[in-house]
Formats: sequence, structure tokens, C-alpha cells
Amino acid sequence: MKIRYNKNKEIVDSIKKGLEKTGGYCPCRRERTPENKCMCKEFKEQIADPDFEGYCHCMLYYKEK
Repeated sequence: MKIRYNKNKEIVDSIKKGLEKTGGYCPCRRERTPENKCMCKEFKEQIADPDFEGYCHCMLYYKEK
């Protein structure tokens, strides 16, 4: 298993700027809850799933098998 940034630098830069503005909370989510702090709970659960391969919700990270 490998976690990497999206290969699209523009997306990565945009999401990182959003994270800076929100204090580390996913800029794609309205609620500022602990579950939405990057790396969010949803993606951590996807990482734990051995069958999951794909992007996190905001497309910053990609999990490879």
C-alpha cells in the first residue's frame, strides 16, 4: 500500500491553500469537525480497507494497493 499526492500539481496546490485557510480542515467540507481535519476520518477508513484504491474526498491524496 502507498499513499501519495494527486499527480495534478494544480489540484494539490489548490487544496493545500484551502487547508491553510481552514486551519487544516478539508476545504471541500462545510463543517469544521475533528472528522474533517486532514487526513480526514473518511480517508483513514478507506486506507484501512485493503480493497480500496482511489482518491480521498478532496482528491489531495491517492491510495494505491
